[in-house]
Amino acid sequence: MASIKDVAAAAGVSVATVSRVLNDHPSVSADARTRVLAAVDVLGYRPNAVARSLRTDQTHTLGLVISDVLNPYFAELARSVEEEARALGYSVIIGNADERPDLQDHHVRTLLDRRIDGLLVSPTDGGSPLMLDAARAGTPMVFVDRWIPGVDVPVVRADGRAAIRDLVAHLYGLGHRRLAIIAGPAATTTGSERVEAFRAAMAEYGLPLPDAYTGQGDFQAESGRRVTEGFLDLPEPPEVVFAADNLMALGALDAVRARGLRVPDDLALAAFDDIPWFVHTDPPVTVLAQPTGELGRAAVRALVDRIEGRPPESVTLAARLVVRRSCGEPALHEPSPATNRSQP
Repeated sequence: MASIKDVAAAAGVSVATVSRVLNDHPSVSADARTRVLAAVDVLGYRPNAVARSLRTDQTHTLGLVISDVLNPYFAELARSVEEEARALGYSVIIGNADERPDLQDHHVRTLLDRRIDGLLVSPTDGGSPLMLDAARAGTPMVFVDRWIPGVDVPVVRADGRAAIRDLVAHLYGLGHRRLAIIAGPAATTTGSERVEAFRAAMAEYGLPLPDAYTGQGDFQAESGRRVTEGFLDLPEPPEVVFAADNLMALGALDAVRARGLRVPDDLALAAFDDIPWFVHTDPPVTVLAQPTGELGRAAVRALVDRIEGRPPESVTLAARLVVRRSCGEPALHEPSPATNRSQP
């Protein structure tokens, strides 16, 4: 493998001149630059990325800390982040927080120690001192999907409030009046926002949301199963359960089927976040779908803007209601199968 000394010898210049050419320094003459680039091409020389990062203070590497890599939503988000980063000349190192603040901070610390150029985070809660310190220290950072209120960091997210209002209107139009929610963790912005939006939409239609119809989940399937079992044990169970994420919706489905009941005949079900196999369940699940692919791409663009000295902007996209048949809808309303991936 050719070295920088080999390039210098072939071009008839010093090692320092080769280094200046590779780092696009303006002090090199046009003739020397041409000879160096020709030698690089002939010898197939590739700079050592680690050594170069020590000189330029850039690694062209981004860190991504996601809440749960097993959640299909975050898996799709990570894929779109990696694709967009690669298109812009960056690599991505991914850390899975598994919805644990301690594991989240471990990944953030490790990524910062590895001299990443910038950090994308979907926070597991709003109280991480490490993340707050990193933001205040000027670390290029973007929050994606979730955010920490009061921290001056660009946020790329989907606003689900209008879609939740559309869902409640849809359910009301179908004749449902007893609606329940499996909420996400209150410590996360998405968890608190979705339950507040659901409560506000219910109030618009004069529908009560009693405490018994508000179950606390953790964005994991087991909590969806547990909360749904509690709903089914009530003297007057709800007619519809709205799960505030896809994994909790899968847990709710398990609970219904474990009792020999059927969706939507015995309990209707709707979910926040679409996943590819929701169109293949029986019946297909009515969902609020986020533009996951575009969220990931927009987050990378905002972070690269911050890294490269351009003013980054927060981005808010809209979730949308996708009507299928899990809430008692007529079959004629069912759309063609679609996935969560939005088109570029």
